[in-house]
Amino acid sequence: MRVLIIGGTGLISTGIARQLVAAGHEVVAFTRGTTDADVPEAVRFRHGDRSRREDLDRVAAEVDPDCVIDMVCFGPETARDAVDAFAGVADQYVFCSTVDVYRRPPADQPITESAPRESETDAAPVSDYAADKAAAEDVFFDAHGDAFATTVIRPWSTYGDRGPVLHTLGSGTYYLDRIREGKPVIVHGDGTALWGPCHRDDVAGAFVGAVGNASAHGEAYHVTSGEPMTWNQYHRRVASALDAPEPELVHVPTDLLCERLPERTDLLADHLRYTTVFDNAKAERDLGFAYTIDFETGVRRAADALESTGDIDPWDAESDDAVIREWREATAAFVGGR
Repeated sequence: MRVLIIGGTGLISTGIARQLVAAGHEVVAFTRGTTDADVPEAVRFRHGDRSRREDLDRVAAEVDPDCVIDMVCFGPETARDAVDAFAGVADQYVFCSTVDVYRRPPADQPITESAPRESETDAAPVSDYAADKAAAEDVFFDAHGDAFATTVIRPWSTYGDRGPVLHTLGSGTYYLDRIREGKPVIVHGDGTALWGPCHRDDVAGAFVGAVGNASAHGEAYHVTSGEPMTWNQYHRRVASALDAPEPELVHVPTDLLCERLPERTDLLADHLRYTTVFDNAKAERDLGFAYTIDFETGVRRAADALESTGDIDPWDAESDDAVIREWREATAAFVGGR
């Protein structure tokens, strides 16, 4: 099949391109042309801005794809432009959404694809990003059966051979050096909330499994970790992957961290603080999705790749030690009754 990837240079996109080529598909990537892509030479490129309707119309006519995989649609307006551009052109449209379309905290665990999304409840959305992704899903599902067959895939926390290896205060690579050097690590709350990273190559496999798959028409799928773990376990497994000593975990209440470091805690406030577990059974059944790269193996690969290019920042690149010192002084005063 001829597959057009809208946005072919990102973390998941490059994995999809590689696996599509390996599966024998003809692959075209539509990008702005501003980022180098580590993809097979067989991948052809078309350049333009997907936010410009005329560029979408042009690439639809030039490529005439059987299937479109859209990795960079972030709202209902661009979704409507895509529907108009590819209606009657593509047979299938695969939209990369997110598990953030579900309200937090969830009413039930594990979360299935039938759980209420933000747009179907009165709850405030997790973020503007989540609300826009849910609205874009609605546009594509409304177009299903008329414009093309729609498939929606909802990843969770995805990383690759160069990261990102997330932590309480974001994605800074200095965290890896703190672990290696045995420095204390800030952990939000008591560290028992659950998180589940999934390697890019496993996530990409689900997208490839959806292409030309009639079972996926009109359906949404979770493509998430098969290894959910507490944040305490997470940090210990990172240390194990790096052959580092058992990490010293410094637990700080999430709300206080967000107040103390508002410029560094957007990810924490919107995502990391919540325990969520997602049911992947539907993707396993219909798309052949499999969780094959365990977290420690993936972290080791990410750290090795970052180290090879000198992209791991030193452990003291951020203000973590000052925050830890302040917290320890405050808790010592509290416990001592001063």
